[in-house]
Amino acid sequence: MNNIIFGPIHSRRFGKSLGVDLSPSKKQCNFDCLYCELDPAKSVDTQDVVLSIDEIVSAVKKGLDEHKDIDVLTITANGEPTLYPHLSTLIDRINEIKGETKTLILSNASTISDPKIQEALLKIDTVKLSLDCATPKCIRKIDRMHSGIELKDIKQGMLEFASKSKNPLIIEILVVEGINDKESEIKELNSFLMQLKPTRIDLGTIDRPPAYAIKAVSYERLRELSLLFDPALHINIATRKGALPSPSSYSEDEIIDTLKKRPLTPEDIEILFDDDSKIRLNKLQNDGKVGLISDHGVNFYKISKQMAKNH
Repeated sequence: MNNIIFGPIHSRRFGKSLGVDLSPSKKQCNFDCLYCELDPAKSVDTQDVVLSIDEIVSAVKKGLDEHKDIDVLTITANGEPTLYPHLSTLIDRINEIKGETKTLILSNASTISDPKIQEALLKIDTVKLSLDCATPKCIRKIDRMHSGIELKDIKQGMLEFASKSKNPLIIEILVVEGINDKESEIKELNSFLMQLKPTRIDLGTIDRPPAYAIKAVSYERLRELSLLFDPALHINIATRKGALPSPSSYSEDEIIDTLKKRPLTPEDIEILFDDDSKIRLNKLQNDGKVGLISDHGVNFYKISKQMAKNH
């Protein structure tokens, strides 16, 4: 079946995931991102190798029959899945057979201004879109977009889609050293994301060999950048690879101030808090001042609403 189905793999955020590759035989993408794990390839704006809907649906059926405990079907591609020309009909067919399994699509957002793409994505349970920069010069440098794709159209398309969708919208930002890790770029991203108000923002960096000679930033730098975003935005630091524990002592007030500025995951706590601080955090949780909430598979420590009002 041309390796249409891959996995399952365990996703910390989405559970047990079965991948659906809409371009298994070759890379077909309208971006040639510096950080892509696939080999460099000339960008395209259409697929010239197109699988039939029946072929894909048959592979999905077989995958679901073989793996009865799948939490999510993840629609992706060796490239950009929204370039698949029969996407809307395909999603209809998948929705007919998926049962209780959720659907997720991973897209670079290049086509989100197209009303037909918006219509298709509205039928998917969770949509995850990339947005590495909010300025034209930066996004052209990092994502190497195909001719004709404009950042202003991506932004407008995202806003239009978000206004229509009732399902989770997740934005992924991948940080590359020396390109989009500048405070000025984060400020522009923050300004746009405050308009968009996505469900969650996954802030990460390179953790697989990239197509081009570029460098990841450290977990500590991701943490610094996360604090530049408005506290109203739900930021998840998605990459902790290579992070060395550097525990510090936090008083109860400092824990509350920290969580008010940016909720922390249990993984963050392990890196940032010493043993006594973890005991204080546990006490705050027992006292109802701090809660552990789940957001689509990611757990966060967050101060209670009452504490937020009083503090």
